[in-house]
Amino acid sequence: MKLLFSRNPNPRLAVATARYLKAEVAFEFAAPMAPGQAERYRALNPNLTLPILVGPGWSLWEADAIACRLSRDRHSDFWRTGDDEPEMIRWLSWGKENFVRACDMVHFERGTKQRWGLGPIDKALVEEGLRQFHTAAAIVEAELSRREWLVGNSVSYADFRMATFLVFNDAARLPLDDYPCVSRWYRRLEEIDAWCDPFDGLEAPPLPPANSEAVPD
Repeated sequence: MKLLFSRNPNPRLAVATARYLKAEVAFEFAAPMAPGQAERYRALNPNLTLPILVGPGWSLWEADAIACRLSRDRHSDFWRTGDDEPEMIRWLSWGKENFVRACDMVHFERGTKQRWGLGPIDKALVEEGLRQFHTAAAIVEAELSRREWLVGNSVSYADFRMATFLVFNDAARLPLDDYPCVSRWYRRLEEIDAWCDPFDGLEAPPLPPANSEAVPD
């Protein structure tokens, strides 16, 4: 199998998952939206987005689906099954619609737009993203005050998914310090090599600097 990726948030999540699971995949940097590249990738993912997992005669897109496939292939409980699976899916579903979405809103304005020259920071969208972040972070804080990880007693894909955008917090500048349990949880994730540096040894051009500090917001 081959995992097509970039350094953007969801592809990074997929690479971190594959490295954590020690999955038997080859890694290939890809850019489906680059000039002249669309037709090469359209048959693998009609959305022309990454990540894409490619096997003989098939492809699978979306980071969560790829994590499920790789975890099953490795017979790992990183993607929880059995009695813990509904709990994990609850956090995946809620997280993407709340905590992760709020992080994404702020990061898009302060990070993505500034990396790629997509225009000035929209202060109203940052404020709304921060409002949603505080609402969601309070819920995660309460949960993590009672446990170290979101599901069970060890790290799971739910933790990786919830933290998708936190690795880019140098640009997003989300107020994690307001939530000590969330901050401790994220520091534990940073101790995992596959999460901290998933691109180690891979050919992957770095993202452009966000330069968000230089842009008034």
